[in-house]
Amino acid sequence: MTDSAVSGAPAPPNPAELLKSRDYVALLGLAAIVGVPVSTVAYFYLKAVNAAQTYIFTTLPEDLGWSGEPSWWPLLPLPVGGLLVAICIRFLPGTSGHKPAEGFKASGTVRPVDLYGIVLASFATLAFGAVLGPEAPLIAVGSGLGGLAVRLLKRGAPDRAVAAVAAAGAFAAIATLLGSPIVGAFLIMETAGLGGPMLGAVLVPGLLAAGIGALVFVGLDDWTGYGTFTLSIPGAPSFSTPTGYELLWALAIGLGAALAGTVIRRVALALQPRVERRLITLMPVAGLAVAGCAIAFGQSTDHSSSEVLFSGQTALPGLVHDAAGWTAGALLLVVLLKSAAYAISLSCFRGGPVFPSLYIGAAGGMALSHLPGLPMVAGAAMGIGAMAVAMLGLPMTAVLLPALLFPSDALALTPLVIVAVVVCYVIVARIGPETTDDRPAR
Repeated sequence: MTDSAVSGAPAPPNPAELLKSRDYVALLGLAAIVGVPVSTVAYFYLKAVNAAQTYIFTTLPEDLGWSGEPSWWPLLPLPVGGLLVAICIRFLPGTSGHKPAEGFKASGTVRPVDLYGIVLASFATLAFGAVLGPEAPLIAVGSGLGGLAVRLLKRGAPDRAVAAVAAAGAFAAIATLLGSPIVGAFLIMETAGLGGPMLGAVLVPGLLAAGIGALVFVGLDDWTGYGTFTLSIPGAPSFSTPTGYELLWALAIGLGAALAGTVIRRVALALQPRVERRLITLMPVAGLAVAGCAIAFGQSTDHSSSEVLFSGQTALPGLVHDAAGWTAGALLLVVLLKSAAYAISLSCFRGGPVFPSLYIGAAGGMALSHLPGLPMVAGAAMGIGAMAVAMLGLPMTAVLLPALLFPSDALALTPLVIVAVVVCYVIVARIGPETTDDRPAR
């Protein structure tokens, strides 16, 4: 007699029987359909963010008579962005997206009424220069649109079907951003805690939606001429075989990333309740603080203040390609000031924590590569993986991201990245801050 029979609980669904059912075939068809609008929305959302950033930080200063962006310019848009995000959080339904200081986690199916706040708050965050990425709002939008599609097509649809299509929408959205359905699958899988014999049945609709979404992106590229999104860094210096010295560096980078990530998260979590008590007043102040970090970097180095602002998604390839133009001091300074701006942004703005962690990790690894025994590409890859796991707590995703960024060297780099990620993950588990979900029930 099975445990379920003894306890009286219903037996879990059989994956083989589920795959053969008509309902599952219908679910696959709906997931494929959902992939089209979700990827289209994601495509134009990202293009709108890029266009807004270019206008606010490049075109507008020139229209006002300056030959380029003045050094003090970030003091204008960032407080405005902070105020707009505060208004969204205070007056629109929901919380305008998840609180990024509390980690990258699944929030269930997003209500359609919450999408307004999520889109507007994240757009204001990204367009006005705060140090967060687009991945969390895109996942929320994909989930919300997927759930809405089910409810529109079939009133009274079971919660399990709504959740499955919502997850497929999230898959499609994040895969279009990352340029890889596989990395997107691991990200969603680890975030949602998926596992067991039902894993394949749950993942397949999402993978289908992501594949359809990727095809839609290619078609939109041909139609609009805007170009597609990819995280890979072509033309990076080659890396062949790991050495014993590099293994020791992996241990050191894992430790350093654990300490840096813990400080960033603790500062963000400490600031969050203080800002939340007076959002309308303090979020513009937070924007000024982020702007101050950017201006301090721009005035202290020969590099642009934009290296500190934004998510770092588009700046990361340039950072790696121009490694020879960065001194160790400039790299350490951008790590310090971007980390400070990142912590402030995590505490109150709305967006995702992934891309700033990748940039900070890459810059930190590149700074260490000025010391003996550490090639630049290996340092950047290990820093990316270690900082990703320090901030996200998703080890498989953290290992895959450097492979996505450095595809030609992925095979040689992966052993070093794994060591750095594991060391960082274990240390953060011991010294990292607890979020609400980490605390045991009382």
